[in-house]
Amino acid sequence: MVFGLFGKKKRQEPADPLLGFDAALESVRRQAAQARQSAATLLALRGELQRDLTAFQGKAEALRRRLLAAGGDAKATRTLNADLAEVTAREVDAAKALSAATTDGEVLLEVAGKLSRQLRELEDERRSAQRRLKASAAVTAALARQVQAFSEVMALDEARSEVERAHALAELYRDDAER
Repeated sequence: MVFGLFGKKKRQEPADPLLGFDAALESVRRQAAQARQSAATLLALRGELQRDLTAFQGKAEALRRRLLAAGGDAKATRTLNADLAEVTAREVDAAKALSAATTDGEVLLEVAGKLSRQLRELEDERRSAQRRLKASAAVTAALARQVQAFSEVMALDEARSEVERAHALAELYRDDAER
């Protein structure tokens, strides 16, 4: 059991640096899609609210005409005024909701635009990083070949030196043999 603790650790492959870009790109894509979807929902809601507001305005106008037509009938006037107050309150609520939906929709469209620009910038940056990585790999490979060539030249020089030493040693032995 103890031997496993001191064994050689496996060398982990370096993580692909482009994976970080890919994750960021996917996150921004998701956010932009959600912003566009929410903006589309608010734009649809805005259409419904506009129709409701128009309907309430029409009802309020009709009630005002009926009030004028009611003349001095107290009971009819009271009922029509209560109906007009209710329709007017609903009209005000619809106007507020329409205003909020319009404002929120504009904000969401602006956010979606910013996210789209950010997405394009990240995509450009990823392409640039990918090109730099390829260039770096090419330079590294060229340097590795250069180091290999240098190692071969050094080995050749060492072999030449060894041959010269062997010749010199042979010359010494010949000289000793002649004496």
